[in-house]
Amino acid sequence: MSSEVIKHQGRLSRRSWLWIMILLALFLGANVHLLYVAITSTPDCVSHLKAPDEAGSAYRAARSSC
Repeated sequence: MSSEVIKHQGRLSRRSWLWIMILLALFLGANVHLLYVAITSTPDCVSHLKAPDEAGSAYRAARSSC
């Protein structure tokens, strides 16, 4: 084998690094967006059962925030 082939073996090409950087930026951007939406959104009050059900099978809020 020539020294040029051995020299480049095991290294990533520029195109590979570019794709890695694009995917990393996309992943980080999606996570930042999810954090932004989670922090800035405020859910509306939802009607729920105030007292426990006799059967005990219905889900209800632990504490009302409305």
